[in-house]
Amino acid sequence: MTSPRHALPVAVLISGRGSNLQAIIDAVRAGALDVNICLVLSNRAEAQGLERARAAGIPTAVLTPATPADRAAYDRALRERIDASGARLIVLAGFMRVLTPEFVRHYDGRLINIHPSLLPAFTGLHTHRRALAAGVAEHGASVHFVTEELDGGPVILRARVAVLAGDDEHTLADRVHRVEHHILPLTIRWYAAGRLRKDGDRVRFDGRTLDAPLDLADLPADDGAA
Repeated sequence: MTSPRHALPVAVLISGRGSNLQAIIDAVRAGALDVNICLVLSNRAEAQGLERARAAGIPTAVLTPATPADRAAYDRALRERIDASGARLIVLAGFMRVLTPEFVRHYDGRLINIHPSLLPAFTGLHTHRRALAAGVAEHGASVHFVTEELDGGPVILRARVAVLAGDDEHTLADRVHRVEHHILPLTIRWYAAGRLRKDGDRVRFDGRTLDAPLDLADLPADDGAA
């Protein structure tokens, strides 16, 4: 995707529809996000997100694991593809693989993930189903730095949605997707502007260490609030 030469090079890893990828593409096109998406990589050749990337003129790659037991070899190949692209930030946007500790350490502080829950609640899969079963009043999405602990890295930004009477997995997921599409490009924008970094197991934002994750609802209007 064409962007200014100084723009931060970003690799986006996907496994499916790529709706969060599309949100990033749309933000770049709108001039709201100064990054260069230099690679979109999927572990599934049939991922719809690859077509979204190709339509936007973004280089794509498919890296399909040969066997379930090849995690280390797969992640070495994945790392080679990413490093060859020149990416300085790696965004997991629905990438459905558990990454090895060696891979995560290589990109420490440069690897972020979008997760469909208010972390630390409902780590792992089937978050909407589990939120409904637990009877929570609020659900949502979180962007966090990736660490070796599954969905356990320091949370940067969260967005909340109310759980409504009559919700099922699909209606709840639809509302969560809408806030995901807001907070992921926003977090990338902060990172690209140098406002955001990982400091050990904490998040530093605008030069201060956060005691708690940022919340979309608390942001001023000129800093990305919906």
